[in-house]
Amino acid sequence: MDKMIEESRRRTNPLFNDRKLKLGTFCSNLSGGTAISSAEGVLEMTWANTSALARMSDEMEFEALVPIGRWKGFGGVTNFNGDGFEAYTWAAGIGAQTEHCGVFATSHVPTMHPCMAAKQGMTVDHVTGGRFNLNIVTGWYEPEIEMFGAPLMEHDRRYDMAAEWITIIKKLWTSEEEFDFDGEFFQVKKAICGPLPVQRPHPVVMCAGASERGRKFAAEHCDVGFTGSHGYDLDGMRKLVKSFKDVAWAEHRREIMVWTCAFIYQGDTEKEARELYDYVVNEKGDDVACDNLVNQLGINSRSMPPGGVAKIRENFKAGWGGHPIIGTKDYVVDQLQMIADAGFDGTLLSWPRYIDGMAEFQEKTYPLVVEAGLR
Repeated sequence: MDKMIEESRRRTNPLFNDRKLKLGTFCSNLSGGTAISSAEGVLEMTWANTSALARMSDEMEFEALVPIGRWKGFGGVTNFNGDGFEAYTWAAGIGAQTEHCGVFATSHVPTMHPCMAAKQGMTVDHVTGGRFNLNIVTGWYEPEIEMFGAPLMEHDRRYDMAAEWITIIKKLWTSEEEFDFDGEFFQVKKAICGPLPVQRPHPVVMCAGASERGRKFAAEHCDVGFTGSHGYDLDGMRKLVKSFKDVAWAEHRREIMVWTCAFIYQGDTEKEARELYDYVVNEKGDDVACDNLVNQLGINSRSMPPGGVAKIRENFKAGWGGHPIIGTKDYVVDQLQMIADAGFDGTLLSWPRYIDGMAEFQEKTYPLVVEAGLR
């Protein structure tokens, strides 16, 4: 890639800054946020609430605001993630309200034609002055995909479709001339997308996929690979990061960023943090919604060590499968340091009581993150 062209998006997109650990928020556009719980204080989805989270993120100059693309909830007493804002229009609205954060849209390949996705993404890139990022998901929640009249394809075939999808989008974002594309999944004639995005050669592309096929797709087509670390220790995290970066370099001579996510249950003491976790997850957790989500993801005991499914299930209930951070503000900083030491370029954060928890983090913890040299 031409260095001068690449440099243009480095000037506008904060994902390319030199901070040791970049930060963002996850799932601030859906009811419940990341906590599958009926505990009081979990995120109620109103525009005022999602805007408040974006405002705090902007004040701390977070690099990434990543929504989840969701069309249907998971049932249970909470109907977890059932209420929410569509990701592209959310990104445009939030992008207009912020100055510093990179703003993502999470897009299911089967629900959005590539010409529409390219046009909407280009528009958000202009709204934000070059801070738009596209997060690709291939679709896994069958009741959602059925809403669009499309069958849920076999896992690896979804990535075959996604490869055509993002190829068309990148061509639309970089070509000033009309072009045709005749693929297995998509056929377009005399396609064009003007004006081109602010970012050159194109906005940042991320893929949320942890499978071997997902890693290969990210290595070939994306700037960022996104994966949950599921509470791995430092060595396990390092191997996870390496699995993305090695494939990208060995097979495509490309360097990519790798991000993860973490959920924070913070207290003035470890006992207080553990009590909050026990209340939100074990006492008020929505087991039905959690089981529906985990079953749709296909997580089962056949592919896990003993106790593995139970642990992953608990992590999903506590914070959408992220890395658990449960303790005092000093412990939170130590865990963020470990994520950085593992080689992750950034991590998305969430809190069970999203607004109150993030406000506490901003006031009490973020200054220590800066003091530790992570920012």
